Amino acid sequence: MRAREKVKRLEEAAAWCTALRRDGRRIVFTNGCFDLLHVGHLRYLEEARSLGDVLVVGVNTDASVRRIKGQDRPIMDENARSELVAGLHCVDCVVLFDTPDPLPVIQSLDPHILVKGADWPLEKIVGAHWVMQRGGTVARIPLVEGYSTTSIVEKILRSRSPGLSG
Repeated sequence: MRAREKVKRLEEAAAWCTALRRDGRRIVFTNGCFDLLHVGHLRYLEEARSLGDVLVVGVNTDASVRRIKGQDRPIMDENARSELVAGLHCVDCVVLFDTPDPLPVIQSLDPHILVKGADWPLEKIVGAHWVMQRGGTVARIPLVEGYSTTSIVEKILRSRSPGLSG
Protein backbone atom coordinates (compact mmCIF):
# COMPACT_ATOMS: atom_id res chain seq x y z
CA MET A 1 0.00 0.00 0.00
CA ARG A 2 1.27 3.45 -0.89
CA ALA A 3 1.57 5.96 1.95
CA ARG A 4 -0.94 8.37 0.42
CA GLU A 5 -3.55 5.60 0.42
CA LYS A 6 -3.41 5.61 4.23
CA VAL A 7 -4.53 9.26 4.28
CA LYS A 8 -8.31 9.13 4.68
CA ARG A 9 -11.24 11.51 5.04
CA LEU A 10 -12.62 11.56 8.59
CA GLU A 11 -15.83 9.76 7.59
CA GLU A 12 -13.85 6.97 5.93
CA ALA A 13 -11.50 6.63 8.91
CA ALA A 14 -14.44 6.59 11.35
CA ALA A 15 -16.14 3.74 9.44
CA TRP A 16 -12.83 1.84 9.40
CA CYS A 17 -12.44 2.32 13.17
CA THR A 18 -16.00 1.11 13.78
CA ALA A 19 -15.22 -2.11 11.90
CA LEU A 20 -11.94 -2.53 13.79
CA ARG A 21 -13.70 -2.08 17.12
CA ARG A 22 -16.26 -4.75 16.15
CA ASP A 23 -13.31 -7.09 15.49
CA GLY A 24 -11.92 -6.42 18.98
CA ARG A 25 -8.96 -4.32 17.79
CA ARG A 26 -7.60 -1.56 20.06
CA ILE A 27 -7.42 1.85 18.37
CA VAL A 28 -4.77 4.39 19.35
CA PHE A 29 -5.07 8.03 18.33
CA THR A 30 -2.65 10.93 18.48
CA ASN A 31 -2.34 14.20 16.63
CA GLY A 32 0.09 16.95 15.76
CA CYS A 33 1.48 19.28 13.12
CA PHE A 34 4.45 17.06 12.10
CA ASP A 35 5.92 20.00 10.19
CA LEU A 36 9.48 18.69 9.73
CA LEU A 37 9.47 14.98 10.36
CA HIS A 38 12.34 13.96 12.67
CA VAL A 39 13.48 11.04 14.84
CA GLY A 40 11.54 12.42 17.81
CA HIS A 41 8.32 12.06 15.81
CA LEU A 42 9.23 8.54 14.71
CA ARG A 43 10.00 7.30 18.22
CA TYR A 44 6.89 8.95 19.64
CA LEU A 45 4.68 7.35 16.99
CA GLU A 46 6.35 3.95 17.40
CA GLU A 47 5.68 4.08 21.13
CA ALA A 48 2.07 5.17 20.54
CA ARG A 49 1.52 2.28 18.12
CA SER A 50 2.89 -0.21 20.66
CA LEU A 51 -0.05 0.60 22.94
CA GLY A 52 -2.70 -0.90 20.65
CA ASP A 53 -3.46 -2.68 17.40
CA VAL A 54 -3.74 0.29 15.04
CA LEU A 55 -2.51 3.87 15.13
CA VAL A 56 -4.52 6.70 13.64
CA VAL A 57 -2.76 10.07 13.45
CA GLY A 58 -4.56 13.38 13.11
CA VAL A 59 -2.48 15.94 11.21
CA ASN A 60 -3.34 19.64 11.41
CA THR A 61 -4.16 21.33 8.11
CA ASP A 62 -2.03 24.25 6.95
CA ALA A 63 -4.60 26.78 8.19
CA SER A 64 -4.73 25.06 11.56
CA VAL A 65 -0.92 25.09 11.88
CA ARG A 66 -0.85 28.82 11.07
CA ARG A 67 -3.40 29.47 13.84
CA ILE A 68 -1.24 27.54 16.33
CA LYS A 69 2.34 28.32 15.23
CA GLY A 70 2.08 31.63 13.35
CA GLN A 71 2.18 32.77 9.73
CA ASP A 72 5.67 31.37 9.00
CA ARG A 73 4.46 27.82 9.53
CA PRO A 74 3.93 25.22 8.31
CA ILE A 75 7.16 24.75 6.41
CA MET A 76 5.75 21.78 4.48
CA ASP A 77 2.19 21.70 3.17
CA GLU A 78 -0.49 19.44 4.63
CA ASN A 79 -0.40 16.94 1.76
CA ALA A 80 3.34 16.38 2.15
CA ARG A 81 3.14 16.22 5.95
CA SER A 82 0.25 13.76 5.98
CA GLU A 83 1.84 11.51 3.35
CA LEU A 84 5.18 11.43 5.17
CA VAL A 85 3.49 10.52 8.47
CA ALA A 86 1.44 7.85 6.66
CA GLY A 87 4.66 6.43 5.22
CA LEU A 88 5.97 5.49 8.66
CA HIS A 89 5.76 1.75 9.37
CA CYS A 90 3.96 2.33 12.69
CA VAL A 91 1.12 4.47 11.26
CA ASP A 92 -2.00 2.76 9.96
CA CYS A 93 -4.12 5.77 9.02
CA VAL A 94 -3.82 9.57 8.81
CA VAL A 95 -6.66 12.08 8.98
CA LEU A 96 -6.24 15.79 8.25
CA PHE A 97 -8.24 18.12 10.50
CA ASP A 98 -8.91 21.85 10.34
CA THR A 99 -10.79 22.35 13.60
CA PRO A 100 -9.23 24.44 16.41
CA ASP A 101 -8.56 21.22 18.30
CA PRO A 102 -8.89 17.48 17.55
CA LEU A 103 -11.96 16.82 19.74
CA PRO A 104 -14.35 16.28 16.78
CA VAL A 105 -11.87 13.81 15.28
CA ILE A 106 -11.48 11.99 18.59
CA GLN A 107 -15.25 11.77 19.00
CA SER A 108 -15.69 10.44 15.46
CA LEU A 109 -12.95 7.82 15.73
CA ASP A 110 -13.72 6.82 19.35
CA PRO A 111 -10.22 5.51 20.15
CA HIS A 112 -9.49 3.21 23.05
CA ILE A 113 -6.25 5.07 23.78
CA LEU A 114 -5.48 8.76 23.33
CA VAL A 115 -1.77 9.65 23.24
CA LYS A 116 0.05 12.95 23.69
CA GLY A 117 3.57 13.96 24.62
CA ALA A 118 4.52 13.94 28.29
CA ASP A 119 4.99 17.71 28.05
CA TRP A 120 1.18 17.97 28.09
CA PRO A 121 -0.44 17.86 31.54
CA LEU A 122 -3.40 15.48 31.58
CA GLU A 123 -5.91 18.27 32.26
CA LYS A 124 -4.75 20.12 29.10
CA ILE A 125 -5.04 17.16 26.73
CA VAL A 126 -7.98 17.82 24.45
CA GLY A 127 -10.31 14.81 24.42
CA ALA A 128 -8.81 13.15 27.49
CA HIS A 129 -11.94 13.53 29.59
CA TRP A 130 -14.15 12.32 26.73
CA VAL A 131 -12.00 9.21 26.09
CA MET A 132 -11.79 8.32 29.80
CA GLN A 133 -15.55 8.77 30.25
CA ARG A 134 -16.04 6.14 27.56
CA GLY A 135 -13.71 3.68 29.32
CA GLY A 136 -10.59 4.51 27.35
CA THR A 137 -7.17 5.54 28.58
CA VAL A 138 -4.81 8.45 28.02
CA ALA A 139 -1.08 7.84 27.64
CA ARG A 140 1.62 10.50 27.89
CA ILE A 141 4.82 9.56 26.07
CA PRO A 142 8.17 11.16 26.93
CA LEU A 143 9.63 13.30 24.17
CA VAL A 144 13.02 12.55 22.65
CA GLU A 145 15.42 15.13 24.06
CA GLY A 146 17.03 17.44 21.54
CA TYR A 147 14.50 16.96 18.73
CA SER A 148 11.80 19.46 17.87
CA THR A 149 10.82 21.16 14.65
CA THR A 150 11.36 24.56 16.27
CA SER A 151 14.93 23.68 17.34
CA ILE A 152 15.72 22.30 13.86
CA VAL A 153 14.43 25.50 12.21
CA GLU A 154 16.46 27.63 14.63
CA LYS A 155 19.60 25.61 13.92
CA ILE A 156 19.12 26.03 10.15
CA LEU A 157 18.60 29.77 10.53
CA ARG A 158 21.70 30.14 12.73
CA SER A 159 23.82 28.22 10.23
CA ARG A 160 22.68 30.46 7.37
CA SER A 161 22.99 33.80 9.18
CA PRO A 162 26.53 35.23 9.33
CA GLY A 163 27.52 36.64 12.69
CA LEU A 164 25.05 34.56 14.68
CA SER A 165 26.52 31.98 16.98
CA GLY A 166 25.04 29.05 18.74
